[in-house]
Amino acid sequence: MTVPQEDTNTMRAALQGLESSSSARLQAALTAGTAPDPRLVDKLIERCAIEPDFYVRDMLTWALTRHSSSLTVPKLIDELRSERAQARSQALHTLSKIGDRRAWPAITRALLTDADDEVARSAWRTAVVLVPEGEEPELAGVLVTQLGRGGRETQLSLSRALIALDKVIMPALRAATTDPDPRVRQHAIATERLLHDPDAGFEFAIEEAKRVVALGTTGQEG
Repeated sequence: MTVPQEDTNTMRAALQGLESSSSARLQAALTAGTAPDPRLVDKLIERCAIEPDFYVRDMLTWALTRHSSSLTVPKLIDELRSERAQARSQALHTLSKIGDRRAWPAITRALLTDADDEVARSAWRTAVVLVPEGEEPELAGVLVTQLGRGGRETQLSLSRALIALDKVIMPALRAATTDPDPRVRQHAIATERLLHDPDAGFEFAIEEAKRVVALGTTGQEG
């Protein structure tokens, strides 16, 4: 089938734009999503791995969601094995936006416990979107192993992922409230507070959890 010259010109302009200035890259990604072209998918994914601008990365993800998931998902799964942390993180983020559960087997324990915080955070968010019914307890069991990890943003991301799984997290979370590490206990207690009172706010929940741990009790009854 002959590709119309206009489509070819649009594709070439998008490819060139993705190598240009930040504003040009943003416009090129917008164009790629507005007029999806399978020939652009590889370049969009390649750009995700190195793009320094957050807004451009977000537009690249949007552009990929506009293409057929049968084409994009396998290529994004391949990116999860990349040595480049941003490639893994952005591929995970894009998979979460596509929401195709065929990607679930690729969300491995290695990704959920990745040494890079951004990759791990993306994996947590993606996992709770893609997890099949009935596999939530197993996912919760892996996620709780990351309690106490990193700074506030990382901990908040993990709490949000756990809370998205709802009450299924309680057995694993309760077990974590007796962990020898006080940071793990604090994070577990704060997450449970937020599960029961979403309006409490993470900072408040963490500070209250610190006081509970300092007093030597989980604050649980029964």
